[in-house]
Amino acid sequence: MLSLVHLRVLAAVARHGSVTEAARELHYSQPSVSHHLSRLEAATGAKLVQRVGRGIRLTPEGRLLANRAVEIVGRVDAATNELAAQVGLQSGRVRLAANASALSVLVPRAADVMAREHPAVALSLLDRHPVEALQMLRHGEVDVAVVFQHVDTDTPGEEEGVRLLHLGDDPIHLVSRRPDDSLANHRRSAWIGGCDRCEAELLAVCRREGFTPRIASFSDDMVVVQSLVAAGLGVATLPGLALRAHRRPDIHATELPGCHRRIHAATYGDPPDPPAVAAVLAALVEAAAVTTSTDATVPVPRCSPSTGPSPAV
Repeated sequence: MLSLVHLRVLAAVARHGSVTEAARELHYSQPSVSHHLSRLEAATGAKLVQRVGRGIRLTPEGRLLANRAVEIVGRVDAATNELAAQVGLQSGRVRLAANASALSVLVPRAADVMAREHPAVALSLLDRHPVEALQMLRHGEVDVAVVFQHVDTDTPGEEEGVRLLHLGDDPIHLVSRRPDDSLANHRRSAWIGGCDRCEAELLAVCRREGFTPRIASFSDDMVVVQSLVAAGLGVATLPGLALRAHRRPDIHATELPGCHRRIHAATYGDPPDPPAVAAVLAALVEAAAVTTSTDATVPVPRCSPSTGPSPAV
């Protein structure tokens, strides 16, 4: 018979690829981890791990069960938190994943709201890109994912089980050394690209102006991108939240009309959300609606909640 302890051990071994690291994470001894793996193999009748040199690796059967174990353990942990949250929000923990710019600007404001209105609920935050954040959400590793959708590049449609709350739109800016700049001035310029999704966004923005950018450098770090621009190594596009999180005084940001990201808070499963998760969603809505900066060229996305279907990210 499968036990939650055995599945938790297998998930940790799969995550680290090491009995030693799994034991350290779980606060077990190495012999204890090996014992649990042996018991799990006996219960399933399948060989789940094999020795490779001084390490181990999962067999195909082990990988299959480990993938399920991650989801099962995540769901049990989520249920534990939901039950604690159900008791008047007197305790509990909400795990939230978001990309760097949202985690630098939007999420801290929501955390302030939670600390003021629900101080007994703990927030656990992780820096993750939208694709990874949604995967963690489906596996039960997080309860909320703050994600963005590139309007010009993402395909509309709903992903099974994922519900999206539209928090607002984050405008895209051209970042260069010229004030009041435009894309048309940079048909032959060197450009700075980022991750695959951000590069797709850049290509879509430039193709609106009838050219394909010459990408000479790559960085997914808002600080590095602005440093490269300031050094004259290229121009780039950045969302408003990234510029709110970090803004060099020697670069200029020009908002590109009609170009923006849609910011969503994603949850998984059928409604209603657990009370603690619902409280975090309300805090995110409040945070997105608040504009505190005096820089009108880089506005915080204004809240525009949607109760109907939203495009998948």
